[in-house]
Amino acid sequence: MSKELRPLEPALEELLGLIGAVSDTETVNTMDAAGRVLAQDVRSAINVPPMDNSQMDGYVVRAADVSDGAKLTVSQRIPAGQVGTPLARGTAARIFTGAGIPADADAVIAQEDVTVDGDTITLGSAPTAGAWVRQCGEDIAADSVILPAGTRLSAQAIGLAASVGLPELQVRRRLRVACFFTGDELVMPGEPLRPGAIYNSNRFMLVSLLRELGCDVTDLGIVADSLDATRQALRAAAADNDLIVTSGGVSVGEEDHVKPAVEAEGELRLWQLNIKPGKPFAYGQIRRESAGVAHFVGLPGNPVSSFVTFLLLVRPLLLRLAGATETGVRAVSLTADFTLPRPDRRREFLRARINDAGRLELFPNQSSAVLTSTVWAHGLIDNPPGGAIEPGQTVRFLPFAELMS
Repeated sequence: MSKELRPLEPALEELLGLIGAVSDTETVNTMDAAGRVLAQDVRSAINVPPMDNSQMDGYVVRAADVSDGAKLTVSQRIPAGQVGTPLARGTAARIFTGAGIPADADAVIAQEDVTVDGDTITLGSAPTAGAWVRQCGEDIAADSVILPAGTRLSAQAIGLAASVGLPELQVRRRLRVACFFTGDELVMPGEPLRPGAIYNSNRFMLVSLLRELGCDVTDLGIVADSLDATRQALRAAAADNDLIVTSGGVSVGEEDHVKPAVEAEGELRLWQLNIKPGKPFAYGQIRRESAGVAHFVGLPGNPVSSFVTFLLLVRPLLLRLAGATETGVRAVSLTADFTLPRPDRRREFLRARINDAGRLELFPNQSSAVLTSTVWAHGLIDNPPGGAIEPGQTVRFLPFAELMS
């Protein structure tokens, strides 16, 4: 491996070490909090469940008063939302799922385990105390932390907050991200494709990825291939945004103006990463005219390289900037259903999909320009440098469901 090529994990660790969370917070309706990051711990003011209640439809009794084959009079009916009156000795109450357990009762018998004759039931077997009873506070105890600060709110987490009666949540503000794209060869879909030109797919892809991660995106479009235009775009983007994302223009060619523009407007760290696709990656900071800095990320111009480096590096950067405590991705081990006889010297991220047999198939063309592979695939195989793959071999798989959420 060339000395210039940096392993992914040390580069990511260094990158995240340069990032601090935005400090501004806001209060939002719990119903509107999906994807936001909690700014403070969420505590429950109540027990959940708030009282002992029945886990099923059946009959509630005093366990100490009954035995196998006992006959009991049904003295009351308790639907969900009610508690009922204290249970008299030697009686049972008809009870339904979620209904509160009345005073002096402590066990529920499933309705299929009794014989009913009018207002009398006969027990097949005697229950033990606590049978089929959800205990008060067994899910959540009052004053406990149910969601710590830094939690990125999923649908489940929002449901949990609602279950303790919270109508609003304190979250960090949405990230503000600007992006622009360099290259006189770029044209927009709908425009004539002149000789030598290409449609600007990276603009649509990266803006969409940023929005899917909950960012407020300012799209500055295509910037002319000149140093002055690039510097002006950086200054405009830095003024009101937390992060600037560009694609292409960070190498050392005569028409690659992003690198000198960033160096003129701030500072730049240009890394050559030991990954394929996506070797060139740039991080920097752009000075604001008022105060402070905006973070800068320069991605490769090839669309798959841009896509992969966004998922591996920009996504965790955004999560750290948003205040999330978890920035990693959970990989799964799956079986290869293909042969890779000539691995690269770099660590490869191969586009693959899960077939009907639950094994991984490889897209036949792994070029960094083949964007169709990212639509066909279900995720990326994380293949170590020099790692040949044979059918039946276990590989590390990163699902897009993890990498894009």
